[in-house]
Amino acid sequence: MTAAPRIPALDVLRGCAVMGILWMNITAFALPQTAYFNPAAAGPLSAGDIGFWAVSLILVDGKMRGLFALLFGASMLLLIEREEMAGRDGKRAQMRRAGWLFIIGTAHFLLLWWGDILRVYALVSLFALLFVRLDPPSLVKRAFLCFLLQFLLVGAFIAALYFWGHAAASPDASVATRTDYARFIAALSDPASPAIQNEIATYRSSYGAIFHHKIAAIPVDWLWGFLFTGFETLGFMLLGMAMLKGGFLTGQWDMAQYRSTARHCFLIGLPPMAGLAFWVWWSGFAALPTYGTALAWSLPFRIPLTVGWAALILWLLARHRNNRLITRIAAVGRLTLSNYLATSVIMTAIFYGWGLGLFAHMAPLMLLPFVLAGWFVMLVWSPWWAAHFGQGPLERLWRTLARIGQT
Repeated sequence: MTAAPRIPALDVLRGCAVMGILWMNITAFALPQTAYFNPAAAGPLSAGDIGFWAVSLILVDGKMRGLFALLFGASMLLLIEREEMAGRDGKRAQMRRAGWLFIIGTAHFLLLWWGDILRVYALVSLFALLFVRLDPPSLVKRAFLCFLLQFLLVGAFIAALYFWGHAAASPDASVATRTDYARFIAALSDPASPAIQNEIATYRSSYGAIFHHKIAAIPVDWLWGFLFTGFETLGFMLLGMAMLKGGFLTGQWDMAQYRSTARHCFLIGLPPMAGLAFWVWWSGFAALPTYGTALAWSLPFRIPLTVGWAALILWLLARHRNNRLITRIAAVGRLTLSNYLATSVIMTAIFYGWGLGLFAHMAPLMLLPFVLAGWFVMLVWSPWWAAHFGQGPLERLWRTLARIGQT
């Protein structure tokens, strides 16, 4: 597999996506897992903590992950086209690429961090291969079918929790039903709950204890991870394929089209997202409204906002193509995999017990400086590395592994 010619628009989009993902992931690095969905699980919240959560929910959560999936779908098409032009089997090349990505993601999950997304992308991309020959309208239709299936799946799950709560509140409910429901809800919102306290103790302990904890969690974490993100990820991959074929992701539209698309997408997505954030705050960060918003009710609005971010970034690129910051972000995008995994190395070393042990010692707003510091490091080291070595170290490893068995 030879290196593909660089497409500046895709590099800039990747750079913005991996930087945006750090904004959301910092909570999952530094705080109990449920705090990613409900900040109240981290403890008492200041106005600044609530503001940080609101900005994250409205503008970032799911949108950068969606942007990543858009770009992954586009990169699949580019790889297949390149391989077929060289007389090789493009789909087989993508399957090798996905296989090695799954192995890298599994190592990332086990050795570093529970929030790995590479495994999901690797497996979902195999299903996306079924649709690579479709035209853009057909891809868009199937993408929105995937989004609908995801919404129905997570919506049914949240509805089941409401029914469970209603049953637990019934005078006829058994003690076991009430106890189990109360324990489950506490694990979603109460920092003093045994589940959250046990998690804090685990991640403040040794590397070996954390490793064994993740081994034990594989059946549950992986199952729910795929159920809660699989169809959505596939939908964004298919949408990315359509947007590549239509010239959107390669920067071929004019500035007015990108500006208009961004404006319309943000007008569609921002008001309801702000309304959901207000509802969650008004509820006092009650478990079900907060959890339901994060998983289900925000999903229809994450779609236009993801496209809106892509359009806004490409509009800015068209206006400021030679800007030094844009050039640095493009370099970050060239080293997306390396930056993504390096972030896990650095942040787990800061927060986990085998490193500095700062896990669950900071309120959400206090994590913002770590995000800004991470962005600074990405923007400094990525241009230097790209100028001296071209490919990032993990990109080179992945491509080398993917060549094994190539004919």
